Amino acid sequence: MAEYLIYFNQQWVGDHTEEWFRGRGPLVMAVLAEMKEAGSYVFAGGLEEDGPVFSADATSGTVLVTDGPFVETTEFLGGFTVVDAADDETAKMWAGRIAEACGWPQEVRRFQRTPQDS
Repeated sequence: MAEYLIYFNQQWVGDHTEEWFRGRGPLVMAVLAEMKEAGSYVFAGGLEEDGPVFSADATSGTVLVTDGPFVETTEFLGGFTVVDAADDETAKMWAGRIAEACGWPQEVRRFQRTPQDS
């Protein structure tokens, strides 16, 4: 088994009505319930779009924590799910299920194996 990150950038969501978003919630919750039942669910969550953002930078030799993103960008992470999947095909299946439920694209990346996992 390997852990995969399934994620989306906030800009991929698109403009929708509040009613549309409320209708997606039960669909997403159903997929997460399926993941839990299958033993694949590790974590899922959306990030606050207007919440606080902090950056920590230690490249100068001293840790500097500032408000705001490290670099200005037009795209930022909107939310993510971590799944434990037997293989790439299973991870892609979960990403597809989430994309259908949410109504916007998802990307999938496998976490690097740590030395103790090898």
